[in-house]
Amino acid sequence: MYYVIGIDGGGTKSKAVLTDLHLKTYAECTGGATNFLIKGTEKVSYTLIELIGECLETAGIPADDLVYVVLGTTGAGRTEEAEKMKYDFLRICEKENFPVKSFEVESDARVALEGAFSGNPGSILIAGTGSIMFGKDSEGEIHRVGGFGRYIGDEGSGYSIGRKGLTAVAKNFDGRGQNTALTGLLASKGIKNQQSLITAVYVDNFDIASVAPLVIQAAEEGDSVCKTILNEETDELILHIIAMQKLIKVDLFKISFTGSLITKDNYYSRLFHNKIKNRTKNVSVVKPDMPPELGAALMAVQYFVSRIA
Repeated sequence: MYYVIGIDGGGTKSKAVLTDLHLKTYAECTGGATNFLIKGTEKVSYTLIELIGECLETAGIPADDLVYVVLGTTGAGRTEEAEKMKYDFLRICEKENFPVKSFEVESDARVALEGAFSGNPGSILIAGTGSIMFGKDSEGEIHRVGGFGRYIGDEGSGYSIGRKGLTAVAKNFDGRGQNTALTGLLASKGIKNQQSLITAVYVDNFDIASVAPLVIQAAEEGDSVCKTILNEETDELILHIIAMQKLIKVDLFKISFTGSLITKDNYYSRLFHNKIKNRTKNVSVVKPDMPPELGAALMAVQYFVSRIA
């Protein structure tokens, strides 16, 4: 029999699934981070070897029966970086005599899209640490909106919300801005004054996206500064949807969400869902058919079938 492995990679952990060509699952495993832009291609390659090996062992599948592996991970949206990851992984597999026949690297958004709609047309909006939107039209063409990274994009994401929150706190410390409950909430993270804020951000590599839940908490409690931030960021996500609608051009625009900011019940997600109802037309928010790792497995099957066709 033929088997494939799909991997949903991330900055902290990765999920892998081993299936046959009909997507029947034989093993599910978790492993370390696979964001190669942060961890480096060599370290990620060995993480993948360990994860793939665990899947094969768990399923009791001979390595020779594994015909394709697809990794969907953050940082793979640019072709050059994805190709480098692919080349380095296959080189290390050869060096370690690890039997992976075929391997592809896709963005995390792309495998999430394929899983959400079982390979059919649709759109997916990711709002986690960063943000990006992918869509697939009736001709199978892939469209992208956003995903320009934290310096010039990532609107509506945890990073963007957190950055605005920290700016509001900086102004609060100085007396240049309104008082905000976020200032008190940040004290729990050791940020209590101007100097500790500067040190945290510029010396200690503070996780800016980790402030987003505190911004949402403060908004839930009625803080006007944080409410304004979330209002601006949900407006940005609405712009993503409107832009993608123009590209997809369907009567009923189906969209699925990924990322706890907009999938869990909180002030931010409720505000966003209300804006979708009031500011967009013919938009249907649906739950994903399959998780991203199965989307990666589906793409692995498609790659394999197209190769032998």
